[in-house]
Amino acid sequence: MTLDGFCDHTAITPDEEIHQHYTDLLNNAGTVLYGRITYQLMEYWRTLIEKPSGEKSMDDFAKAIDKVEKIVFSQTLKTVDWHSAKLASQPMEEVISALRQQPGKDIFVGSPGLIASLTPPGLIDEYQLCIHPVILGKGLPLFKDINDRISLKLIKTKSFKSGAIILYYEKDQDNKL
Repeated sequence: MTLDGFCDHTAITPDEEIHQHYTDLLNNAGTVLYGRITYQLMEYWRTLIEKPSGEKSMDDFAKAIDKVEKIVFSQTLKTVDWHSAKLASQPMEEVISALRQQPGKDIFVGSPGLIASLTPPGLIDEYQLCIHPVILGKGLPLFKDINDRISLKLIKTKSFKSGAIILYYEKDQDNKL
């Protein structure tokens, strides 16, 4: 996301270091949850599986995203043809509850709309916000339509040479405001 809080993949240019970070993250993920729009954007990476770019960091990311399980929440898609993706057949809360009951790796949420939907009911344990040093001035805000205050606690940070930084937050259990 941009420094002013907007989500727009065209506004930032991830470098090799950021691609490597997200490749590692995906290689250790259990499942990634997507909405239709982000899922369809991510399908771009399938083209690099079929025809690698020659840029190691991008090709490695494509391999990682290709193999991780993806669950897509959509009211308009009838099918998905990515071998590692499936359409959710139950409501989001039920799918997440079932996933949480299973042993295994972390569940990641990869769509701004899903993050905004899952925040008020408290279904996100940790936020990993990658802030790029770009001010966009307009666009899709990450926490759209959230009307109540939610206090978070910073648990760690990770900086990149590009000036991007990942802020890791969990819900602040001590702050009752």
